[in-house]
Amino acid sequence: MRRLTALAGTLLATLLLMATVLTPTAPAGTVHLAAAGFKVTGGRLYDATGAEFVMRGVNHAHTWYTSRTTKALSDVKALGANTVRVVLSSGDQWTRNDATDVANVISQCKANKLICVLEVHDTTGYGEQSAAVTLAKAVDYWISVQSAMTGQEAYTILNIGNEPWGNTNTSAWTADTKTAIGRLRAAGFTHTLMVDAPNWGQDWSFTMRDNAASVFASDTLRNTVFSIHMYGVFDTAAEITDYLGRFVSAGLPILVGEFGNTHSDGDVDEDTILSYTQAQRLGYLGWSWSGNGGGVEYLDMAVGFDPAQLSTWGQRIFNGADGIKATSREAAVYGGGGGGDTTAPTAPGTPTVTGVTSSGAALSWAASTDAVGVTGYDVVRVSGGTETALTSGSTTSATLTGLTASTAYTVAVYARDAAGNRSTRSGTATFTTSAGSGTGTCAVAYKIASQWQGGFGADVTIRNTGTTAVNGWTLRWSFANGQTVTQMWGATPTQSGAQVSAVNAPYTATIPAGGSVGIGFNGSWTGTNAVPTAFTLNGASCAGS
Repeated sequence: MRRLTALAGTLLATLLLMATVLTPTAPAGTVHLAAAGFKVTGGRLYDATGAEFVMRGVNHAHTWYTSRTTKALSDVKALGANTVRVVLSSGDQWTRNDATDVANVISQCKANKLICVLEVHDTTGYGEQSAAVTLAKAVDYWISVQSAMTGQEAYTILNIGNEPWGNTNTSAWTADTKTAIGRLRAAGFTHTLMVDAPNWGQDWSFTMRDNAASVFASDTLRNTVFSIHMYGVFDTAAEITDYLGRFVSAGLPILVGEFGNTHSDGDVDEDTILSYTQAQRLGYLGWSWSGNGGGVEYLDMAVGFDPAQLSTWGQRIFNGADGIKATSREAAVYGGGGGGDTTAPTAPGTPTVTGVTSSGAALSWAASTDAVGVTGYDVVRVSGGTETALTSGSTTSATLTGLTASTAYTVAVYARDAAGNRSTRSGTATFTTSAGSGTGTCAVAYKIASQWQGGFGADVTIRNTGTTAVNGWTLRWSFANGQTVTQMWGATPTQSGAQVSAVNAPYTATIPAGGSVGIGFNGSWTGTNAVPTAFTLNGASCAGS
């Protein structure tokens, strides 16, 4: 489970929930041949049938609420989850979950057709939390319950240790994680392994991000996925998309193993977490089903473990946009909604490109066919031997935004079916975005609405003077006197020195032809607060208005 970045030490006794799972058969200490189970290929997770699997689920604090587990797993399945991360204890901080208990948890996951992610919680905050234990102790635990897990590789994922480092000496995370992976492989575990980030899971030091490639390469089976926990550190869209996007671009498997809708260390941007993971086909596991304490009871999805009393957070993650109900697909190893179908859709047609601008383009392609029905399409950028996800949708067209001016793009499309199978790639199409210089079809009005000592409020109106709608935009300007944006609405800001970039919010993304949208912000200033005079929209200069 996760802890606060700044306040980590104060909440270590907090009951935060996580769900992880393992499964039975075979003597501990024996080396086994690779069993049919989950596999990582090209940065994606595939189940034992060969179908891509995207986790959509929750954490459940089994080790503290063992009597609640049977009903909890049934309830989260009924609400649409395909995965549950189960909190276990090695016995170092809490009551040990032995091999019999682990086998029972796995059996219940299978009975509910849930994929079980099993984690050891006693490592939480090691190096900063005095009671926490090392990853080495977690590996000792896994070896002691190996008999419950062998043969269950198709249904379980082994999450070595929860948030295995606090905020001190995080550089040791890399070597410790490699050693733990090596010991598990030497002991005969062929499961997909999951590793948590340091910094109480939030990796604000970027230790996991910057060392993920070498950790992945250290796994002799190349079957490790990375888990980031997103709480107050991830309170803006830019932070979320940048962190996850770097893994996607590098072809490394990443999921959000814990997150909430708020936290005492900051207001989490759960909407971006949900929408971006869906667009990029990345897994997420929300924290947590029920039973939180220590001041974070607001993280309970079900009040008192009652599925009929979902909290605001519970309603959001299960029933909201890009939530579990809308996006979860049962693992194909259980039937996957396609009756066990393992036949991929036919390849989509080669995309046709139109409407190329300095920052976007429109694509369309011929539909795929499939026996159980095509459920969606994924557009990727192809560069050499790598692919980068651009967008996903359910129709045979897509609008690309946020592209770089004067840049060549080669794009292709994949199709997905209801069972989670993915087609072969379509043919590729290449286009080059325009230069983005000169005056575009936009006008910007900037007005200081109020001003006080050291602070001010401003309103910005963006008008589309063209004949076609703008779908997705980035507005840029520079301050002349060292002003700083402190808060913005209608868009998400980033600032580097004097330059400000404002990216549309979902509700301001479209500017109709001849129409306008408005954003506002609060800022700080010292001495002089001159109005910016030059603006660009998607790289093109805008007239004053």
